[in-house]
Amino acid sequence: MRDDRGIYYYPIVGNKKIRMYVRQADDEVEFRLDDVDNPETWEHHQWLPWSAIQQAAELYRQEKKGGPPIHLYDFDVAVRLIRDEATEQ
Repeated sequence: MRDDRGIYYYPIVGNKKIRMYVRQADDEVEFRLDDVDNPETWEHHQWLPWSAIQQAAELYRQEKKGGPPIHLYDFDVAVRLIRDEATEQ
């Protein structure tokens, strides 16, 4: 899907108020979260490269802080959306 902020998917099934935006930046896929009910989310959650998300997930595992929120960041979906967008233009 696409809106004025870019391409996105819904990271939580059944919740269309939370969107994960994706883009290709240099050689890396980046993600940015938005929540319709909490507009400040867009400002506080800057663009995050996939490598930083993976590093954070590893730290969660090492420190045994519970499950990391990596499930919100779907690399395969992001790549597909970016590729589809590129072929449509």
